[in-house]
Amino acid sequence: MNLPQYQTLKLTLSSHVATVSLSRAEKANAMNEAMWAELALCFDWLDTEPDVRVVILAGEGKHFCSGLDLSVFASLQQVAEKSDTARKSEFLRRKILTMQGNLTAIERCRKPVLAAIHSSCIGGAVDMISCCDMRYCSEQAVFSIKEVDLAMTADVGTLQRMPSIIGDGMLRELAYTGRDVLAEEALSLGLVNRVYQDRDSLMEGVEAIAKQIASKSPLAIRGTKEMLLYGRDHSVADGLNYIATWNAGMLSSDDVMKAITASMDGQQAEFDN
Repeated sequence: MNLPQYQTLKLTLSSHVATVSLSRAEKANAMNEAMWAELALCFDWLDTEPDVRVVILAGEGKHFCSGLDLSVFASLQQVAEKSDTARKSEFLRRKILTMQGNLTAIERCRKPVLAAIHSSCIGGAVDMISCCDMRYCSEQAVFSIKEVDLAMTADVGTLQRMPSIIGDGMLRELAYTGRDVLAEEALSLGLVNRVYQDRDSLMEGVEAIAKQIASKSPLAIRGTKEMLLYGRDHSVADGLNYIATWNAGMLSSDDVMKAITASMDGQQAEFDN
């Protein structure tokens, strides 16, 4: 299979597990214009590629991601200065909505996305990992909702998604102060599922979890993600009604029989993509 090629991302695929690595190591994987656009392109492709069942999001080099590249601010200012107040506001609003969509592509991807975080995870990087299904980190990881220190309000997902991950009160503290959160605290808050000793053990551990997920029925996994996201944003009654409708049409008798038969024989079932 010929995988898509990107300027700021490195994509690999093995045993139904795709790894997307932020690939601007010389810039601490800061998110420039190209990376924002390529994240959407990449995750749209991952969503539609049948051979991909699980995705790992990681960073090359010394840091996971240092957040928004300041060059993005410069380009925004250059364009906005050419317009009157109303046109400037409309332009900036559209730009923010586009950037939100670039990251929402991660959440919208039907396949589970596991973030493997080492060292810095700052500002826009927190927005990015908030779109992932699960987050894991090394002992050296540092998290910060840094926008407040730049006299900004975080605007691409952290404030909307993090309350359901770490709770409203702690999110407020971190968003108001911009303080650093180290790995041990991140684990206690539920920001990450597990902490590993270093980057190598982090990647090894996350890959093992990804492979375990990839061995399950892809339809069952995709349906589970759909229900979890829907349930987050709707009432219990709405969620129960949706899963009843979903399973009425999407429950695969082939996969169920394969799973039952394999379980009775003490084997691992093999599922179609």
